[in-house]
Amino acid sequence: MADAFGGGEASLRKADGASDAINKLLSNLVIKCTKSEGVRDYYHVSVIGYGGSVGPRLGGALSGRDIVSISELANSPLRVEDRKRKVQDGAGGLVEENVKFPVWFDPIADQGTPMCEALRVTKRLLEPWVANHSACFPPIVINITDGEATDGDPTGPAEEVRTIASSDGNALLFNVHLSSQRATPIIFPDSDALPDQFAKLLFHISSPLPPHLAAAARAEKIQVSDGSRGFVFNATMVELINFLDIGTRPTGLR
Repeated sequence: MADAFGGGEASLRKADGASDAINKLLSNLVIKCTKSEGVRDYYHVSVIGYGGSVGPRLGGALSGRDIVSISELANSPLRVEDRKRKVQDGAGGLVEENVKFPVWFDPIADQGTPMCEALRVTKRLLEPWVANHSACFPPIVINITDGEATDGDPTGPAEEVRTIASSDGNALLFNVHLSSQRATPIIFPDSDALPDQFAKLLFHISSPLPPHLAAAARAEKIQVSDGSRGFVFNATMVELINFLDIGTRPTGLR
C-alpha cells in the first residue's frame, strides 16, 4: 500500500488514498445517522488493518476497540483537519473552500499481506456480534488490498465470512483491488474476464450484489447485471469512494 495508485493518480500512495476514502465514508455514515435528537445507531463499524500485524486500527479514544457504534464514532474522532476542496462557483468554474475533515485512523503501510488472517479475525469479531444482533441487516465486509495474500489461499477464510448470517441473510464480502497497473478500472464485473489471476480470485470470493445495491449502482450510472459481484479492479480514488458508499447502503433508514 506504499506504492502509488495505478489508475491515474500516480502521485498518491494507495495507503493514503484508501485512508482518506474510509475516513470520508465514516464521516458520511455519521451524517446519514444524525437526526434532530442526535446520532442514531443505525450502524456499527469496525476498521481492521493488516500488514506486519492484524488488528483494529481506529485511533484516539477508540484505539483497540473491535466494533463501535456510529454514535461512539461521531463523538470520538482522532482529530479534525482543515482541508480544501474544489466546488463549482456557479459561473462554470471552480473555487476552493475550506472544509473540516474528521479523521478516525491514520494509514499504515508495512510488510506482508496476511489476508487470510485478516478474514479469520473478521469472522471472530462478527460471529458474537451477529449472535447478539440476530435481526440485523447482514454484515458488510469490504476488503481493500493492493496485493496477493502472503499467508495462503483466502478462498476458505472468505467462505467462512460469507456463511455468517443474521435472520436477514448472509454476510456480504466485497473486495477492492488497488492495482499499480495503468489499466482501465473494472467495476462490479459479472465474469472473471479480468487482467490477472489475483483479480480473478478476488472476483470469485466476492459476494453477488444484492438487488438494492445493484439498484444503487445503476442510480450512479454504473453498469451492472444480475451476475455482478461486489468487486472493483484498479480503483481510482473516485471509484474507491463510490464503491464504499454504494457498498454500505442499507435497504433504508428511518
